[in-house]
Amino acid sequence: MNIPSLSCKWSLRAAVSASLVWLSSACTPVTVLNAMVPENGYQRIADIAYGDTVRQKLDVYLAKARDQTGPASTIIFFYGGSWESGNKNDYKFVAEALTAQGFDVVIPDYRVYPQVRFPAFVEDGASVVAWAKQHLADYGASDDRLFVAGHSAGAHIAALLTLDASYLQRVDLSPAVFNGMIGLAGPYDFLPLKSETLKSIFGPEAQRWRSQPIHYADAGKPPMLLLVGEDDLTVLPKNSYNLAAKIREKGGNVQLEAFDDYGHVAMVAKLAKPLRGEGQLLQVIKDFVSRH
Repeated sequence: MNIPSLSCKWSLRAAVSASLVWLSSACTPVTVLNAMVPENGYQRIADIAYGDTVRQKLDVYLAKARDQTGPASTIIFFYGGSWESGNKNDYKFVAEALTAQGFDVVIPDYRVYPQVRFPAFVEDGASVVAWAKQHLADYGASDDRLFVAGHSAGAHIAALLTLDASYLQRVDLSPAVFNGMIGLAGPYDFLPLKSETLKSIFGPEAQRWRSQPIHYADAGKPPMLLLVGEDDLTVLPKNSYNLAAKIREKGGNVQLEAFDDYGHVAMVAKLAKPLRGEGQLLQVIKDFVSRH
């Protein structure tokens, strides 16, 4: 399993000519995509430190058109990149999609391999949640209706924060701070490892079970929305199906939504306004957040 980041070097001409086929590629013309995303629906406060290192910074996106029928919701979104790459600046299109629905958004960077190994990136995720609980109100955003989300490796981080209480306990919190978790194309049940890089990231074989969200599935955890693309050849759909089945078996609250023609990158790229189509992926997320 080699989970690609959305970052890649593309010329403008190549990016535009590839716009109809990039969803199945490991590389994306993300700069061009973000250039086509509206910027008038939110206020961005960039590069807020939640830790001491360069990669421990986050951006807050405040929705200008908030839902006035109830309390605002805030979504913390972790991007993917095989736990070894990624940049929060590439995910403006995700922030635009969610703020357009009236949700505030937090998108952090986090430390990656080879600078760190598991579980440091999940610990960074817990630090982001602690920052959110302490500081979102300073920006006029809600910390009472808090959701955690992620794509690919970011969904893995979001799932562990939701299911393994030990990470949030270290920052004097618990998974109960979340109204729900949203996972897009997440790796939740991916042992045994074949990649030498992943073996290095996740450490000795005897301890790798600790990295598997499915190991912690039980009742009493926040509701989970698992979104899966049936054409995903990078993170196999069985990850989402297996986790959903285990949560149901334990009496937990999970909703599984499958998208027949979506590959791995499409499971986040379809949030972008230029590629959204009828917006099925975004609508499912919006409905889940609104219900919880």
